[in-house]
Amino acid sequence: MHQDKFKTIGPIGVFDSGYGGLTILRQMQKLLPQYDYLYLGDNARAPYGSHSFEVIYEYTLQAVEALFQMGCPLVILACNTASAKALRSIQQNDLHRLDPTRRVLGVIRPTVETVCGITQSKHVGVLATVGTVKSESYNMELRKLDPEIQVTGQACPIWVPLVENFEYDSPGADYFVEKRISEIMGKDPEIDTLILGCTHYPLLLHKIEKYVPQGVKIVSQGEYVSEKLADYLLRHPEMEQRLSKGGRVQYLTTESADKFRESARLFMNDTELSAERISLPFTEK
Repeated sequence: MHQDKFKTIGPIGVFDSGYGGLTILRQMQKLLPQYDYLYLGDNARAPYGSHSFEVIYEYTLQAVEALFQMGCPLVILACNTASAKALRSIQQNDLHRLDPTRRVLGVIRPTVETVCGITQSKHVGVLATVGTVKSESYNMELRKLDPEIQVTGQACPIWVPLVENFEYDSPGADYFVEKRISEIMGKDPEIDTLILGCTHYPLLLHKIEKYVPQGVKIVSQGEYVSEKLADYLLRHPEMEQRLSKGGRVQYLTTESADKFRESARLFMNDTELSAERISLPFTEK
């Protein structure tokens, strides 16, 4: 860890198990373009959704430690599975050891705060990976804010592969999207708000909208997480002052840099995007 940790000025770290977190990064850049960002995708070990709690915690902690070593005062877990299964443990058990002046934030809490202000029927659906649904993190966080809210989860295991294999626009994708929408609405027809609880899902939004009943609101995370981050930095000037402001973005991946670049362009609309491959656990050169 840096000896001058109390004075560390650096980029906002953004972590995801794969590419989905780029939908969060893109909205952060749009709303907060002045900051530097360091994106890390653990693409070699993705997807996280089917892994155990212990493995996801171990992988996520390795990523946070890497981003801290690279100078990030603040790390956003732009991954619902990591936020659900690792965030609390890292905040409570590891941050004081790594560096108590730094912060790690997730995407579930900001989403939940938004949803509580939207739902009228108090019936909320969560479309997510198997890991996020099983964790019941959305259920717990929503009920903390409003105990009356009824939460229904629906795992969508094929949706991430559809996106990452560039099949999100194919006719075949319609079958899997309609199937999961029908299943969740069948479980609770009173749902009036659907959370896209995986950062890949915005790329399927045009198909999701096609099959969601009229009047049901769809909550895609990027916009809301970015707004909550802006609010957080206003309320924590001591952290805001530690963030470097050059409008730069750097991309890191645990997979092939060329493979990452090709897929990441899909999410970022950036033809000049370049990436560097690293290994986790990370050791500084």
